[in-house]
Amino acid sequence: MKCIIIDDNEVARAAVRHCVEKTSFLTLSGVYTNPVEALDAIKAEKPDLLLLDVEMPEMSGIDFIKTFRDIPQVILITSKKEYAAEAFDFNVTDYIIKPVEYPRFLKAVTKAKEMQESLKQESPESNELFIKVTNKFVRLNMRDIYMIEALADYVHIYTVDKQRYTVLSTMKAIEDKLPKRDFVRVHRSYIVRIDKIREIDDHTIVISDKHVPVSRNMKDQLMNILNKL
Repeated sequence: MKCIIIDDNEVARAAVRHCVEKTSFLTLSGVYTNPVEALDAIKAEKPDLLLLDVEMPEMSGIDFIKTFRDIPQVILITSKKEYAAEAFDFNVTDYIIKPVEYPRFLKAVTKAKEMQESLKQESPESNELFIKVTNKFVRLNMRDIYMIEALADYVHIYTVDKQRYTVLSTMKAIEDKLPKRDFVRVHRSYIVRIDKIREIDDHTIVISDKHVPVSRNMKDQLMNILNKL
């Protein structure tokens, strides 16, 4: 996996770099002191993983993530635990608290590697999703799905023919199977199909006959990907 380190602290950069160099399946593509400096490298190198500090003076790691539609996997690294909830709104792969220790680092990057391998096994052209309902598998066309809602350890999948399927899954697992060009996560508990959105009013989306909340953190990302006047 190609990775890039972005951290404004010299000691922290050195610690993360040392962890990368100890890990056989990681290749370091670059080390940067701020996200702005790293933008061109990310476009050119197309890394698989960003090892990203949260607290940086020019642009925070969270704000940096907001600027992307198709960002690589991200492991956030910070000295403050309070950013964790906000970070996972953006579907980061993992979250490491400084000082970075190698066992915790290895656990995080192994998770990223497993996710990458899982995605490679899936057909990128597939427009169908098989879901397990009771004791059978049901095939859904992704064009017919307009919303996914989290409910504890389950998700509800809503389709245009007014069906609702309840599936044992995490939001992360199902989000990884959906084409990013068609679906966007607008809230910790909601994923919507972009071309089914009827209206956006402040922090609410109207989709089909439902009103869906949009988190403050995801509003900017949503507006950036919409084709609007």
